[in-house]
Amino acid sequence: MFTSMRFMSAALFISAPLVQPALAALHPAPFTIEEVMQAPYPSSLVASTKGNSAAWVFDTKGCRNIWLAQGSHARQITAYTLDDGFDIGDLALSPDAGQVAYVRGGSIEDDGPANVTNSADGPAPREVWVIATANGTPRKVGTGHSPSFSPDGTRMVFADKGKVWSIAPDAAAATPLIVDQGRIASMTFSPDGRRLAFVSARKEHSLVGIYEFATKTIAWMSPSLDHDTSPTFSSAGTEIAFIRIASEKNAEFVSHRAGQPWSIWIADVASGEGRRIWTADGGVGSAFQPTLSPKNLLWNSNDELVFPWEKTGWLQLYAISVRGSAPRSITAGQFEVVHMELSADRRRLVYSSNEDIDRLHVWTVDFKGGQPTPAAKDRAIEDYPQISGDGTIFALQSDATKQLQPVVLSAGARWQPLAAEGSASFPSSKLVTPEAVTFAAKDGQLTHAQLFLPKDTGAAKPHPAIMFFHGGPRRQMLLGFNPMSAYSWMYALNQYFVAEGYIVISVNYRGGIGYGLDYREARSFGPDGGSELNDLLGTVTYLQGRKDVDARKVGIWGGSYGGLMTALGLARASKDIAVGVDYAGLYNWDSFLASIGVPVEPGEATRRGFDSSPVATIDQWHSPVLVVQADDDRNVPLQQSLELIEDLRLHHIDHDEIILPNEIHDLTRYSSWITLFKAADAYLMRHLQ
Repeated sequence: MFTSMRFMSAALFISAPLVQPALAALHPAPFTIEEVMQAPYPSSLVASTKGNSAAWVFDTKGCRNIWLAQGSHARQITAYTLDDGFDIGDLALSPDAGQVAYVRGGSIEDDGPANVTNSADGPAPREVWVIATANGTPRKVGTGHSPSFSPDGTRMVFADKGKVWSIAPDAAAATPLIVDQGRIASMTFSPDGRRLAFVSARKEHSLVGIYEFATKTIAWMSPSLDHDTSPTFSSAGTEIAFIRIASEKNAEFVSHRAGQPWSIWIADVASGEGRRIWTADGGVGSAFQPTLSPKNLLWNSNDELVFPWEKTGWLQLYAISVRGSAPRSITAGQFEVVHMELSADRRRLVYSSNEDIDRLHVWTVDFKGGQPTPAAKDRAIEDYPQISGDGTIFALQSDATKQLQPVVLSAGARWQPLAAEGSASFPSSKLVTPEAVTFAAKDGQLTHAQLFLPKDTGAAKPHPAIMFFHGGPRRQMLLGFNPMSAYSWMYALNQYFVAEGYIVISVNYRGGIGYGLDYREARSFGPDGGSELNDLLGTVTYLQGRKDVDARKVGIWGGSYGGLMTALGLARASKDIAVGVDYAGLYNWDSFLASIGVPVEPGEATRRGFDSSPVATIDQWHSPVLVVQADDDRNVPLQQSLELIEDLRLHHIDHDEIILPNEIHDLTRYSSWITLFKAADAYLMRHLQ
């Protein structure tokens, strides 16, 4: 799977030396990495607009297949069999659930084809497929993404860069519908199916367009040089609302706490004439912050527009009359809304939030005067809520010891699993329940984390410890298996580390979501000062203060931005961190920003970027590190690992490296995850045992 693995001292997989007497012995875990990674991971949950059906993708050891549930009965409808690196997503159900459209490819996150299968024929583009749910055979209808069915199910559209394609259920091939100079996104049918709204993302601005099927014409909705997004039709289909975000030049990865206030507009779909009905206040909440939902503006049955707003410093939901008025709050408190979905009749809203600060739960709202109520009362984690045409609520659920699974809300307000949880050998009973902890960062700010303690934590001897830092940084790790795939796998590995005898701490450092605007938009963050280092150093101090931790045996690992945190920790605190594993990390802010097309002006900003990077203190780095990189990474270019390796060699720092040919940033193959995790485990044990 990888072409090179360098060993500067001893072989990577050598047996560990004897443990010092004062250190609690590491021991073989009561399960394998493969066993804790075996449970099917569900994603791309969607519900039908009629009836009570839902569909999702199950990823079982890298083999992805689509499942369909009708009520509480679920079955597999595709028959793929290999860990071939071909991801499946962008699911769309026809209104009657008779068909499922989906996207399949080595990378479905961008337009660039990927050759994760290592095919001699080269990379394959992402493709749009359709399958009849009643014993159908998948058929490819074109290349592209974002399929969507018309309200009557007689048409399916999908996008491919600047084109929109259309196909009827029984047609042999798709035909071009729209050719545009922008990149097409957010396609939405009018309720009567006569029009299609879409966003055309241009280089410096974005427009909302309305395509009329009868006349084959496009009308632009009150066009401007700002960024228009999230189009949503009125119930009659004669008007459309959208969010307008002022065009501003904001530095990448730098705190953006306020800006030119964003606004909500309504336009007549025939003429394109629009009016602004509301503008956010200046200051807190003036910069638009979306939920993680694909739609961030919903038109409900009361002729109100529902939207997220950070007016209080927390991402909450509000509603405003389409005739214009002061917005009313739907949710309130020191928590954040994550996903939201409107019922087909527009009368109910389902959403997920972290009122239970390190867990997510699903809530419902009836717009006829109702208040938010929890869908069910439990201590699990629920996210990605969907509501079908008959009002059935679906979600994805996990907890501390059980992998994510699709569930349906029963009549008794209890979550009922829709499919078997996987093999009986999944080691649920051998996993631990982490606890939420907070402690002071080096600068005094409160840092959030989850602490995993081995089951033999009562032993008198201290344990080695591992710090884990997530990527993003717009992420939040939870007290259980994470709804996001990469972090679900990483949570599994942290559980494996604990089973071996490590104490593990998963750090939700500043810059992440879930703890309000001030935490996410931290001052002096990233290339503007690297203030997140304070959370890392505070974590080291916290561990050093625990009697159950051997302070001489502390390791660190993370991927992407977590890889940056790993390198930053090793370059700033090698005396306190014994070893690191850095997957796809960032090493030099200035060269990274330049490589992704962000201009870096000479002067103070460039100096701050360099000083905020691990490269600035490479002479203080003394601890060994394992560097792992996918060589078709489109998020963190390979150049970052190359720069790091060059400097490690120049400074004679003990290191090893693994390259994953043709893999992408999010690792689409199960075998790639296993390679990364087994190497990380062996490397950490080699240096912490």
